[in-house]
Amino acid sequence: RLYKCLDCGKGFNHNSHLIIHHCVHTGERSFSCPGCEKTFQNSSHLIRHQWIHTGERLYECPKCRKRFNQSFALIRHQL
Repeated sequence: RLYKCLDCGKGFNHNSHLIIHHCVHTGERSFSCPGCEKTFQNSSHLIRHQWIHTGERLYECPKCRKRFNQSFALIRHQL
């Protein structure tokens, strides 16, 4: 079943994705960082942001052992 945005017509397979998308139109940001009060439209962006505060770096280059907090940064490093 396709869930359509009434504002722009974009379709989603899950209603929860439509609800998150709707924040694009309303400007609503429901997830705030307790460390700096920056707000985000979804929890995954908040979690990614919080790595800035923790210093956690989960992605390690197998060649040089340099660590990164986001997978795309490791991929960019490896190119």
